[in-house]
Amino acid sequence: MKLLLLEDDDLLAESLAESLKDNGYLVDVAASVKAAASFMATEEYALAILDIGLPDGSGLELLGQWRQQKRAIPILILTARDTWEDKVVGLETGADDYLTKPFHEAELMARLKALLRRQSGQLSQVITLNGVSLEEAGQRVSSDGGAWRLLTATEFRLLRYLMLHPDRIHSKERLLEQLYALEQDAAAPNLVEVYVARLRRYLGKSIIQTRRGQGYVFVSR
Repeated sequence: MKLLLLEDDDLLAESLAESLKDNGYLVDVAASVKAAASFMATEEYALAILDIGLPDGSGLELLGQWRQQKRAIPILILTARDTWEDKVVGLETGADDYLTKPFHEAELMARLKALLRRQSGQLSQVITLNGVSLEEAGQRVSSDGGAWRLLTATEFRLLRYLMLHPDRIHSKERLLEQLYALEQDAAAPNLVEVYVARLRRYLGKSIIQTRRGQGYVFVSR
């Protein structure tokens, strides 16, 4: 997935590009409006990060041109201009999000990923713990980077609850309550054991542990 970064501060651009690459993105860096326009005319990007004040013009004007050209690419403005008026102008010009400097890179990455999820239609995040990845949108699970496995509604609901509340002991009664809202057979006394056994077949026996006489624990590490 390729991104366009328009930033004339060499040190910041280098740092951001490195962080983006560490997160699995390809990055083209432009230090001027002219360079960014040239890149956009010849390359296909999943998202663009724009500074506003550039040595040869305004990032906002470039943004406006792209929107006039019907380019639907998500655009995140990254700038030192931090008044609410500046934010309003940026968003009304066509930006999808607005982040002011200084900023934490973790926040930038979170906003970027949220924009990409929105663009792709995958609004739900993937929950990852102890090598287990649970994709809420597709209700599927992957263990240790392996192939994705589709889950039943009950398997998904139980695993999501355990992963959102890791390292805690959950009684069978409490887990049964989490299944009852979706499954009519939830009153069966061995329902929790059945579904925990299924999840263990997918994930391995060590991930969901039994606390004898107390319940089950999803181990986060």
